[in-house]
Amino acid sequence: MEAYKDLNLQFINGVWKQGSESDSIDDYNPYDNSVVATFKAAGLKDVNEAYKAARKAQEAWGQTLPQTRSDIMTKAANIIEQRKDEIADLMTKECGSTVVKRAIELQIGINIIREAASFPTRQHGYVFDSFTPGKESRVYRKPLGVVGVISPFNFPFNLSLRSVATALAVGNAVVLKPTSETPIIGGTIIGKIFEEAGLPKGVLNVVVGKSSVIGDAFVEHPIPKLISFTGSTPVGTNLAKLAAGQLKKTSLELGGNNVFIVMDDADIDQAVEAAMFGKFLHQGQICMSINRILLQEKIFDSFKEKFVARVKKLKFGNPSDKDVLIGPLIDDKAVQRILKSIDASVARGAKIETGGKANGQVLEPTVMSNVKNDYPIAHEEIFGPVAPLISFKTTEEVLAMANELNYGLSGALHTSDVAKGVELARQITTGMIHINDQSVNDEPNAPFGGEKGSGLGRFNGEFIIEELTTLQWVTVQHKKRDYSPF
Repeated sequence: MEAYKDLNLQFINGVWKQGSESDSIDDYNPYDNSVVATFKAAGLKDVNEAYKAARKAQEAWGQTLPQTRSDIMTKAANIIEQRKDEIADLMTKECGSTVVKRAIELQIGINIIREAASFPTRQHGYVFDSFTPGKESRVYRKPLGVVGVISPFNFPFNLSLRSVATALAVGNAVVLKPTSETPIIGGTIIGKIFEEAGLPKGVLNVVVGKSSVIGDAFVEHPIPKLISFTGSTPVGTNLAKLAAGQLKKTSLELGGNNVFIVMDDADIDQAVEAAMFGKFLHQGQICMSINRILLQEKIFDSFKEKFVARVKKLKFGNPSDKDVLIGPLIDDKAVQRILKSIDASVARGAKIETGGKANGQVLEPTVMSNVKNDYPIAHEEIFGPVAPLISFKTTEEVLAMANELNYGLSGALHTSDVAKGVELARQITTGMIHINDQSVNDEPNAPFGGEKGSGLGRFNGEFIIEELTTLQWVTVQHKKRDYSPF
């Protein structure tokens, strides 16, 4: 099988071509800063052309038989499995993905598309009894039309597909704008996959451009009926304001400051195992990553000792090395931001138990103790391989700490008393929380989304079908209606 070519081009109306802007976008390898690809950037002309092509193509695509749409989804999933080595290699080069992380991301992507393949026959309408004599009341479910998707750098393949594949499956057309840090894995390779799967031209379009040039126009364009965005809370908040001005829907998966709570009756060894995965997978660059580890006072020292010993053994460095579990952060700006947060927290009394240094864009896996809930390393979303350990005494105290911040995406709680754990978990304002596990969970049939500053809406399964469709009420008056006294 020949590897994909022209991955550094725009994909508009079934044609691979250069962007209309004079500026270029260099796509860097975050480990060694080598250039993976160079794009001629998309401009406003390209965004407009892509949206117009999507609107035109959607008319026929929305009427396509469900089995046809389902077959294309299945073919796309099969193509990913056939090309997994090619895709995985690009994940490492473009995203800094370790062998473990890319295997997880590939499987999640495949699972999402296979779940989406069932959507065309799950778009159910309704028939209601009417309050009017002789009337039949029907409700039809219809695709929205055109959906704009903006995806991030951290799990770009998965986080693009979960909106793109599902939107396509229910009959929408899509324009995808991947971030400039990962334009291939988050964008153009997805265009190639669906093109190979037989998706009609114009139904999926990919534009790679600078957000400073096309970002606002991508959201404010009159054609898309929904903007799906995954990224930071500040950017998502601004995007929501732009979309509101056009009275269009948004589906927003934003930042997280996820708690990992360990009660004093928990299995400490199991909790340590879970924390290692939930904190350090992909260097902690996941919206669901553990941000704060909250330990009940009685087991604090025991957990810390075992956790620090495990962290010290983590191998970090070149993500292409199969034994490396901690690769690079996406850029030097991210490294410097986290180092600044570490230093500011140390200045307030926090202690570095291990790590705390950077080698290029690889930040050593770091554990900090003596941390308070309002220290920068706990208060801010870290998005890196740093684990702050925070002590608490009572259930009431940990609930207050968990709910204090304006985030509510994911979380985890360890206890031997499951009933108590569920009772406590339900009092934490978060879209997702997992008992005796860790915070990084994503299954294609379960609702994924956050509360408060962590976003709006839900992805996956029947929940994303609701987001990506609209309802139309149609009535039929079978018997002559009495309109007296008119």
